[in-house]
Amino acid sequence: MLRRTVTCGELRDQHIGQTVVLNGWVNSYRDHGNLIFIDLRDRFGLTQLVFDPDNGVSQAMMDAADKLRNEDVIAVKGLVRTRVGGPNPKLATGTVEVVVQELEVLSKTANPPFLPDDLGKLPNEEIRLKHRYVDLRRPRMQHILGLRHRVMQSTRRYFDENGFLEVETPILYKSTPEGAREFLVPNRHVPGSWYALPQSPQLFKQILMVSGCDRYMQICRCFRDEDPRADRQAEFSQIDLEMSFVRREHVMEMMEGFARRLWKDVLGLDVPKFQVMGYRDAMETYGIDRPDTRYDLKIVDVSELAAKTDFGVFKTALEKGKDRPRFNSKKGVVKAIRVPGGGEKLTRKITDGYTEFVKGFGAGGVAVSKVIAGPDGQPMFETGVAKFLEPARQEWLGALGLKVGDTVLFVADAYAIATKAIGELRQKVARDMDMVPKPGVEGGPWNFLWVVDFPMFERNKETGKWVAMHHPFTSPRDDQMQAFLDADPEDEVTIESIVSAGYDMVLNGSEIAGGSVRIHNQDVQSKVFKLLGLTPEQAKEKFSFLLEALSFGAPPHAGIAFGLDRLIMHLVGTDNIRDVIAFPKTQIGQDLMTGAPGFVTEAQLKDLYVKNVVPEAPAKS
Repeated sequence: MLRRTVTCGELRDQHIGQTVVLNGWVNSYRDHGNLIFIDLRDRFGLTQLVFDPDNGVSQAMMDAADKLRNEDVIAVKGLVRTRVGGPNPKLATGTVEVVVQELEVLSKTANPPFLPDDLGKLPNEEIRLKHRYVDLRRPRMQHILGLRHRVMQSTRRYFDENGFLEVETPILYKSTPEGAREFLVPNRHVPGSWYALPQSPQLFKQILMVSGCDRYMQICRCFRDEDPRADRQAEFSQIDLEMSFVRREHVMEMMEGFARRLWKDVLGLDVPKFQVMGYRDAMETYGIDRPDTRYDLKIVDVSELAAKTDFGVFKTALEKGKDRPRFNSKKGVVKAIRVPGGGEKLTRKITDGYTEFVKGFGAGGVAVSKVIAGPDGQPMFETGVAKFLEPARQEWLGALGLKVGDTVLFVADAYAIATKAIGELRQKVARDMDMVPKPGVEGGPWNFLWVVDFPMFERNKETGKWVAMHHPFTSPRDDQMQAFLDADPEDEVTIESIVSAGYDMVLNGSEIAGGSVRIHNQDVQSKVFKLLGLTPEQAKEKFSFLLEALSFGAPPHAGIAFGLDRLIMHLVGTDNIRDVIAFPKTQIGQDLMTGAPGFVTEAQLKDLYVKNVVPEAPAKS
């Protein structure tokens, strides 16, 4: 085989006069009668080849070149010269071309299902995933793979410079209740026993801190048997980190430095210092714990003013849990959003649709009114709930900063329901109003912030039991420790009010990293398990190794994990996680290229002491 001396993206004017060898795929073919032009492609770029009988090309070679088609794999040897006919400014190699002297056809292709270019309309995703080896040849996909590589290299350099050790943790793991459904793997050596694939290396990295590792990092694979979404896969990668002898601010400083380094290394951009926002402020102002601050559409609690109206929906909502503390999940509230210019853009059809939208989050509906210019030219309310707002017009206008042309939207319900519903509604309104910036060439603009001071516990909607908002190994905030230790499992108000030492890094409304100060005291960890409903026997069965480790001199430690795939999504400006993973799964967890998951034989199942209870193989979707 002719072994390449340069890549297809490498040749420039300084190579003119040199004899070179290139290997690659035929990207395009043009027959100009006595000349044949081919654009040769590899992952580095394109180079134009010329087959010219006047430059010593034999008839046999011309015949062979004439039979070449897109996606054939070839090697050529030839002379670099100035491109005849003028440069092509669209190509990095556009000032030169290679006059072919030797041709070797390395591989002929079958008729490809589609051509791997980014110029025309792409086939549907199912076809591209089935023929992923063709799809990955596209320049866009090659760029993403290259960017992902640079992110991983930058990550390793940064944490190596800061004293972290890269340590691999097990993939075959013990089943533990960390929140999501696990993938289970049967063990043939101990009949009836099972491994679980790790949802994260959480317990192992804490054990490494107890082991004196001091600073740990790993780019690891994690698994959660959950329904995939546009930004979620059952099998994913995360940048996992842990540090000893630190508190929250130390981890946040280190990880903010990492994000700045990454954006500088990969995009050449300087990221300003991150904003820090408390969980409660985020929920009150944006209705979500990962707020998108790129647009100024804020939520206002108008419960006190709403209580003065005669609107039955407001009054009914405010009767809920009226004796509970302000932010208690069951306390009734009325929340509102001022939509600047909404009077023109938000039609009756759109706002009626908002009622159905919030019902999906448990709320009863959306009350609406618009602000118009009255007979005297002053702002007044019109349509919807206007008659209930008009008696206190000036108070409403002042409380919400309303102006002529605005629309105001209200959601009234228990705090947890109203906050969730209006937070989701805020995002929908922003899209409807075209407030969300379109991603730039590489995903920007960039609004980073830290969200801190999360509640330690929340109620599971399905079971009604307490669950850890981050995970069961998160410590209470330092000033909350005594309240936590004194908390009675039956004291719902106190438990709900305990603040954890958790923190999330948020970018443009997406959580890209989550972490916390960990529990390093055995008694504190046992109390968490108790509040989560685990008996001492259950806690020992599932977590005995952790509890024992904490009794043998555990240092204070804290950590965080970045979703690598989500990071790449932001950096390249896509909202589909499958774009940034070389071999992703579909929405139902299938690998269309390999056919996974597949069926196995009865003999294989017998070895594992497992029986197939499906009566027959289900039809593939």
